[in-house]
Amino acid sequence: MFIYLSKKIAIPNNTVLKCMSWNKDQGFIACGGEDGLLKVLKLETYTDDAKLKGLAAPSNLSMNQTLEGHSGAVQVVTWNEQYQKLTTSDQNGLIIVWMLYKGSWYEEMINNRNKSVVRSMSWNADGLKICIVYEDGAVIVGSVDGNRIWGKELKGTQLAHVAWSPDSKILLFGMANGEIHIYDNQGNFIMKMTLSCLANVTGALSIAGIHWYPGTEGYLEPDCPCLALCFTNGHCQMMRHESDDNPIIIETGMWHVASIQWNHCGSVLAIAGSLRNSGAEKDINVVHFYTPFGEHLRTLKVPGKQMTAVSWEGGGLRIGLAVDSYIYFANIRPDYKWGYCSNTVVYAYTRPDRLEYSVVFWDTKNNEKFVKYIKSLMSITTCGDFCILATKADDTHPQEEAETEAVSALAFNELSNQNFPKEQSRRRKYVLVLCNSIGTPQDSKYIDTDPLFVTMTKTHVIAASKEAFYIWQYRVAKKLTALEINQVAKTRKEGRERIYHIDDSPSGTSEVTLNNAKTFTATRDPICCITASDRMLIVGHESGILQRYSLPNIGLLQKYSLTTRPYQVSLNCNSSRLAIIDITGLLTFLDIETRASSGDTEGGSTAGDPSKFERKDVWDMKWANDNPDLFSMMEKTRMYVFRNLDPEEPIQTSGFICHFEDLEIKSVLLDEIMRDPEVPNKDYLINFEIRSLRDSRALIEKVGIKDASQFIEDNPHPRLWRLLAEAALQKLDLKMAEQAFVHCRDYQGIEFVKRLRNLQSEAMKQAEVAAYFSRFEEAERMYLDMDRRDLAISLRIKLGDWFRVLQLLKTGSGDSDDALLEQAYNAIGDYFADRQKWLNAVQYYLQGRNQERLAECYYMLDDYDGLEKLANSLPENHKLLPDIGQMFVTVGMCEQAVSAFLKCNQPKAAVDACVHLNQWNKAVELAKNHSMKEIGPLLSKYVSHLLEKNKTLEAVELYRKAHHFLDAAKLMFKIAVEEAKKRTRPLRVKKLYVLAALLVENFHTQIKSSQQSKTKGKKSEATSALAGLLEEDESSSDSRILDDAWRGAEAYHFFLLAQRQLYDGKVDAAMRTALHLCDYEDIIPAVEIYSLLAICSSANCAFGTCSCAFIKLESLETLTPDQRQLYEDLALEIFTKHSPRDTRQSQRDSLTDGPEGKLPTCIVTGRVISEYQFWLCSVCKHCALEQEITQHNFCPLCHSPVA
Repeated sequence: MFIYLSKKIAIPNNTVLKCMSWNKDQGFIACGGEDGLLKVLKLETYTDDAKLKGLAAPSNLSMNQTLEGHSGAVQVVTWNEQYQKLTTSDQNGLIIVWMLYKGSWYEEMINNRNKSVVRSMSWNADGLKICIVYEDGAVIVGSVDGNRIWGKELKGTQLAHVAWSPDSKILLFGMANGEIHIYDNQGNFIMKMTLSCLANVTGALSIAGIHWYPGTEGYLEPDCPCLALCFTNGHCQMMRHESDDNPIIIETGMWHVASIQWNHCGSVLAIAGSLRNSGAEKDINVVHFYTPFGEHLRTLKVPGKQMTAVSWEGGGLRIGLAVDSYIYFANIRPDYKWGYCSNTVVYAYTRPDRLEYSVVFWDTKNNEKFVKYIKSLMSITTCGDFCILATKADDTHPQEEAETEAVSALAFNELSNQNFPKEQSRRRKYVLVLCNSIGTPQDSKYIDTDPLFVTMTKTHVIAASKEAFYIWQYRVAKKLTALEINQVAKTRKEGRERIYHIDDSPSGTSEVTLNNAKTFTATRDPICCITASDRMLIVGHESGILQRYSLPNIGLLQKYSLTTRPYQVSLNCNSSRLAIIDITGLLTFLDIETRASSGDTEGGSTAGDPSKFERKDVWDMKWANDNPDLFSMMEKTRMYVFRNLDPEEPIQTSGFICHFEDLEIKSVLLDEIMRDPEVPNKDYLINFEIRSLRDSRALIEKVGIKDASQFIEDNPHPRLWRLLAEAALQKLDLKMAEQAFVHCRDYQGIEFVKRLRNLQSEAMKQAEVAAYFSRFEEAERMYLDMDRRDLAISLRIKLGDWFRVLQLLKTGSGDSDDALLEQAYNAIGDYFADRQKWLNAVQYYLQGRNQERLAECYYMLDDYDGLEKLANSLPENHKLLPDIGQMFVTVGMCEQAVSAFLKCNQPKAAVDACVHLNQWNKAVELAKNHSMKEIGPLLSKYVSHLLEKNKTLEAVELYRKAHHFLDAAKLMFKIAVEEAKKRTRPLRVKKLYVLAALLVENFHTQIKSSQQSKTKGKKSEATSALAGLLEEDESSSDSRILDDAWRGAEAYHFFLLAQRQLYDGKVDAAMRTALHLCDYEDIIPAVEIYSLLAICSSANCAFGTCSCAFIKLESLETLTPDQRQLYEDLALEIFTKHSPRDTRQSQRDSLTDGPEGKLPTCIVTGRVISEYQFWLCSVCKHCALEQEITQHNFCPLCHSPVA
């Protein structure tokens, strides 16, 4: 930052000021002094010139009101900015609250305790409460409307200061003896504050000031100190919160401190007081400025005897100082974090609602802005098209996570994740992010060197701490080949990153490693500034020594010695001269390369003598990019342009210089932008033309081209020659235009002049010149007046104005109009498609017969009917058909996709589409029709994928759709077995077995039909059936599944039937059914079968069968001894009461063997069928008694309809 005194206001009658406060919101300045003096002043800027904004505009007093009401010296003044109230108090203890009414201040409330004097008053952050402390220990907290909230007497204490915490929950009371006590907002004591800054201090102490920044404009860092305490002896400490045990301690070196205050955003603390001057009699009034981390920024010396108060303006651009009977004002040029690259202003600001910095990339050409959010931003540096953001790495994460975190808002590409090997990356504390002009990161580096000073050239980034500098030769992604991208991680070995200690003297030949431990050792003469060009690097020391190094191979070339400490250094465009602004704002120059003056007698003296050049109060300067002797500088609120060290007349402005090229200076009013940084205004970007450009333009306009050309020859510059060339073209002075274009090396301009010479018509030449100067409407009108519609059309085609081309084509007719019309329709279609107005685009593409773009538009509009019609209208094997097919696939329209793929003779793509959309039957059909063999492996692959994910039912469905019934049945049997093991839902198990058996039946049918189709009726039906059975035997390795497909279903059918009959009271039928289950021990556990049989037979009084069941149960090996004992006990209980014998009837009926082997069983009742006539299911081939099945509509086993 830079600061200088700018204004002085005298108080009438030489009344000495005691206090002063500047209202941050409305700009009123209240000052109180002896004899009851209380004044309210307001400085306002009056200007008609739009360019004169901010500090550059003249300021006058718009208000100067004396408030009468105090009789004693006014000692305390404080503003309530939210409610526009002023609270004042004098030495008699009288408190007055003033209010603004119709532009003047009036008394609103008065209060006097008549016991003691008020030492301090403070409004809380939201302006609702005021805390007043009296010298005798009395504390009063009142509301904004004048009501007393609470009061308290702090016995035995003398109060001197009070401050609210930002959240209004805590009050700090400063005692007259220098102690600070912490109370809650109800007046309850919490604790004494630890004052680390007074650790070794003895003697009487008094507090100069307590200021707690409330965070209204956000913080510099997430954990930034905001509470400042300062004692009159110059000891100061800054704390993050009231109980911070690690405060930042500042020794100001002042003899007496009068007042302290934070600026509006908590980034700078001003400490005002006086220094002992050893040589002189009187003390020197000074204001020290510090960052929240205790770093000293500047010192301002102020004339006068004694300074009593300091107060910041609301925007932080001015500071008011009460000295004796005067108010001094000083202007401040803050160190904004900003830069300028390729028409883009990059600037950063803090917001109260975010912990990060908001970094705005404002494209001034298109007035677009891109905002990125960066944590702990340290600086912004720009060069060419790129900028470097220096930030602190996130401490809370390891680096590989932090790497994405630190620039989470910036969406890093792969490059930024490849920078360091992991083992090296753990301790890196800082990040350099290379961004383009819209804020997209191109690359990044993690470094250990604290990047206090950063400069960049078009190839290198140099970051310096106080003792070392790090060099990174950056590369931009668009210039990298694929091979180089893979080698990004190895760039360290290639020497693209190097680090040097400032006390080393590198020769430029030796290789330097990055892990140089010496680079972190302290130096006696720290770095204070750096700058670089393509050829050299300049490093400035605090002692005034400058070191010059060569680039890109770092070698120490020379040392220079200055008398003062440099603050900012800058090299001109050919690295021949160095500009130095020192810590006091003095601009001087140093010739790096000796200039040829003795040999050149004409121009030897024109370069000026840099050793004698000095300018004071300079806070910014910029060399011209195209002239080594041309630069502009900011001195207070004036901009000067120097040519050969001779100044032009100054321009009144307070802007920061962005760019100086082509005799034009681009300046940005950052002060104005920062007032509302979210909405930058193009009015805040100002272009200044330097005198030679203004003079040349005036000469051309008023005197003539010939005289102007003479002036430009005497003051040559490509921009001036271009100005002359353009003026000559306007007047069709082609000879002069060509000469001027040659001077400014504009090859296109020379060619244009040649083309004009070949034109015969003057009107044609004028039309071409109008087009050259972008006056296209005028040029078109001239072409049409000459009846050259074709030229007007070609002009509009060059401009890409196809709407106008279409209008012109429709006004007449020509040979090539049809082709041009088609081109115009397509171009307009492209225009709408680019803006995603697909419906409009379709209309133009239809007229332009552009089928490719039409397909895209239909797809984007979800108009699949239109897309289908388009596909049908295309000829076979058209190149667009595969794309249309793919479009249909993405939206799941299988039939249309297959049709499109088959039309372009791509059956494999059609099969792939079916597979992708799970249309396996269609896929199999297509594969068979087109003799494709790869469907089987593909199916197996997909099924195994489903099985891996435990999606067995989906796999079954897949096999079923693909007509692989046997594979589906195998999986189904597996599912049934798994479900049966759960022993919970037998009905579901039966259904699963039925489904598996039905799949086997489908397999039988498939084999049979395939044999019939092969024989085609040549052989008998019996022969084909036999062939089918043989094929089954060949194809099936698992014959048991084929032979006993219904066995599992039968088992669970009879199991469920027996229980149903038992519960219905049909005990005999239940027993018979249960007897059938004895054949199914391999499917249902034997313990369940024989338990059921025992129950049914005992209920049926068939104790013989029951006895057999118990014998079987007792002999089961799966039972534990305890379970077996239970069965034995139960058997004993039953058979002691009943004889183990069956009735003869049930014995006879239980026989199931007939004369011709095993008799069929009725699936309705479970009885054996002995009749010759019975019902047979057409699906599962199971039997039932005719009289029983009549009561059923569906087969009880397989649930197929009864015919």
